[in-house]
Amino acid sequence: MDEQRRHPIGGQMSDITGGLIRRFRLKPLENRHDTTVVLGAFALVNGFISIGIMAAAALATGQPFIFPSLGPTAFLLFYTPLLASASPRNTVAGHLIGVIAGYLALVLFGLVTAGVAMQEGVTPARVLAAAFSLGVTSGVMVWLHVPHPPAGATTLIVSLGIITKPPQLAVLMLAVLLIVGQAIVINRLAGVNYPLWSPAGSSKKPPT
Repeated sequence: MDEQRRHPIGGQMSDITGGLIRRFRLKPLENRHDTTVVLGAFALVNGFISIGIMAAAALATGQPFIFPSLGPTAFLLFYTPLLASASPRNTVAGHLIGVIAGYLALVLFGLVTAGVAMQEGVTPARVLAAAFSLGVTSGVMVWLHVPHPPAGATTLIVSLGIITKPPQLAVLMLAVLLIVGQAIVINRLAGVNYPLWSPAGSSKKPPT
């Protein structure tokens, strides 16, 4: 089977669906439908499960567990699970850096008690806070070798005033841990060598 047929949309999602099909003996499903149809069905069901887990946690605790930046994180963890940026370490560290940088921006520019930017209007302080948070998040992720692109959305959620209270930020990080846990279970169940923490080869010294 050539690479285009095996991975018609790129990434390793085909490996995950193939592993789950073998695990649960659903080979007739794969034989009956086009690969892209099967991949789309997996993405739909898995996305539903992701949101379902978050919704259940929200109902149980009375806290909002669903955040916009978790959407691209979920897709990354199941579309390209073997990329370093999709590893648990990068995912957790990236979002944590984004949260800290976003809150630091609110403190530095006097916006901790300000309203949401979309409601209060965009001020010079808000622009500086957003720019600062995104810049710091990007820089620190590179310096620490833990890039995770969706963390850029997380830091803007904070610096734009959408989520600003420390308890809310703690819930956001708990939601990240939940989705990482789901990625570990699903990917490992499918036979994909998804790391439990650091990406494969991360112990090697980076090139100078």
